[in-house]
Amino acid sequence: MKIVEPAPPLLPKQFGKWQQAADSGVPPAADDATTRSVLFEDGLSRTANSSYKREGGGETVAINAFQFGDATGAYSAFTLLRTPEFKPLPESKVGATAVQRGDTVLLWSGTSVLMAEFHGGHRVAELSDMVSDLPKIGGTKGLPPLLPTTLPAKGLLPETVKYALGSSGYEAMGGVLPAGIIGFDKSAEVVTAKYAGKGTLTLLLYPTPQIAGAHGRQIEAEMNRQGAAAGTVKLKRDGVLVLLTTGNWQPADAQQLVENTHLNLQVSYDKPMPLEFHAEIRKTATLLTSIAELSAALMLAAVVLGLFFGGGRALIRVLQGKPAATEPEFLRIDLRDRPGDGGRMKPLR
Repeated sequence: MKIVEPAPPLLPKQFGKWQQAADSGVPPAADDATTRSVLFEDGLSRTANSSYKREGGGETVAINAFQFGDATGAYSAFTLLRTPEFKPLPESKVGATAVQRGDTVLLWSGTSVLMAEFHGGHRVAELSDMVSDLPKIGGTKGLPPLLPTTLPAKGLLPETVKYALGSSGYEAMGGVLPAGIIGFDKSAEVVTAKYAGKGTLTLLLYPTPQIAGAHGRQIEAEMNRQGAAAGTVKLKRDGVLVLLTTGNWQPADAQQLVENTHLNLQVSYDKPMPLEFHAEIRKTATLLTSIAELSAALMLAAVVLGLFFGGGRALIRVLQGKPAATEPEFLRIDLRDRPGDGGRMKPLR
């Protein structure tokens, strides 16, 4: 019988000077159908809602917590819940990536996302005590997504960065492409962002260059169909990365952006690879196996033929009354100097 230890509570009964209230019921922060659909698409595993009261004062805070299967899904949810009104907070203040809108703080840490709404005063820095108690996860699932770090920093509007792992999330964030041609069924990832006084940059990451090329051609056809309505369009594929500019870009700026944006090649996937990827792996494995089998067969044939011809010849000599082995005959050149020969070379014998 296998005993499974239950997961620790997502929200603690106490953090810092904050104590969980007796009536801890808090309305969910993401209760509409669209948002729920995206959160589950991102790998939502559990949620918790609770209210806290601070010792020695009347301040309260209502907290909604969301935990995901990996940090990639949590970051996607963070960008979904972050609206343009949220402004960045210094990470050193909270101990996590956090943004603030009035009395509400939204933060992302590892595989968890928290939304805290304060009443009666700001105590944002004290959320760091709760961040340190959040569940931790190691390995690749704890690594943040690489694709958003590829966005050029100059002119970037951080509050507009949106990261999607599926069609529901991409449609919810208002992507410029039809979700059906992106290839989320092939484990595609997409990040979009706006740049000050310019337009939108879309980056799409695929598991293999072949998949990126196939969907890049579909995106090119879609941009040709949209025509001038899409604004300044610059499209480029760089290995597994597809870059696309749309909107109010100067052509030279858009061209420079896509030419100078590159993906760090240290990419790892912890999501299932598409069927095409597994098919290519199987083909390669089959080819290597066939080569190994053919090499082994040729080696065995060489040994058998050597024994057959060598052994057969020896048997015939034995039947003829001769030794099984023959003495080798050598030609030699005698170059030694001898008296009277004038040092001349001896003829071959």
